[in-house]
Amino acid sequence: MKRSDLVRREERAGWLFVLPWIAGFLIFTAGPMIASLVLSFTDYQMIRSPHTVGLDNYRALLDDPRVLKSLSNTFVYAAMFVPLGTVTALGLALMLQRVGRAGGFFRTAFYLPEMTPAVAAGAMFLLLLNGQQGLVNKVLGWVGINGPNWTTDPHWLKPSLAIVSLWTLGGTVVIYLAALNGVPRQLHEAAELDGAGPVTRLFRITIPMISGALFFTVITNTIAAMQMFDQAYTMFYGPQQKAAASEESLVYMVYLFQNAFQFFKMGFASAMAWLLFVIILAITFVQVRIGNRYVYYHGERS
Repeated sequence: MKRSDLVRREERAGWLFVLPWIAGFLIFTAGPMIASLVLSFTDYQMIRSPHTVGLDNYRALLDDPRVLKSLSNTFVYAAMFVPLGTVTALGLALMLQRVGRAGGFFRTAFYLPEMTPAVAAGAMFLLLLNGQQGLVNKVLGWVGINGPNWTTDPHWLKPSLAIVSLWTLGGTVVIYLAALNGVPRQLHEAAELDGAGPVTRLFRITIPMISGALFFTVITNTIAAMQMFDQAYTMFYGPQQKAAASEESLVYMVYLFQNAFQFFKMGFASAMAWLLFVIILAITFVQVRIGNRYVYYHGERS
């Protein structure tokens, strides 16, 4: 068989393997994105055909105070969750690295919450964080701390959402653990011989060597935080909590959902979606530009 024939066969085989992904991307991602972009320039209330309104939906975004409020709440939540989640996941990964034979069990235990439906987790934490009868405040009371009203005090709504979101850090923990296991032991041994303590080795060796994993998870967790919906909706906007919902718990995706499926303002909701897309794109661009200055990649030539 000629080499050119073999290359063509391999090329065809490659295209056949990626064809399901291409079809899925076009049908379930690219198609809906294009449709939402078109709808963002229309007035579409689902019960009648859409008609073009130009940039009216985007102008309405600037005039709607709840858009700005929900964006502000989302930024504050993301600013709380991303650093807290990064530190927590790294701490758990460092502990997992030292548990020895029991590591497999604990890796599974930490990852299992990722498989728990977000709605179930939100309902569970709604009970745990109850200001009067919740288990969290009872445990705090045992050590003399008077716990706050996590789910009703406006000042504690976003911190409570950040705490609830820590439940789904299992994937980040596994990524950090894999990165930690890839750090050469010789570096730690050499630093220890030079008199470096554990804290010095952590900040001078471990964190720089796993900076690629940290960089990746900070970006993905930021994107996830900006799109957070399930926990907020379950805890504060379910059928039983809707009447008591506070503006401080209104995150952007919840307001987008309300406009789309409660107010039937599909055009306005589509404009909200594209605004969020642009914001996330801008944040990611800034993170990449800044992060690339400090991230160490294995095998990278200096």
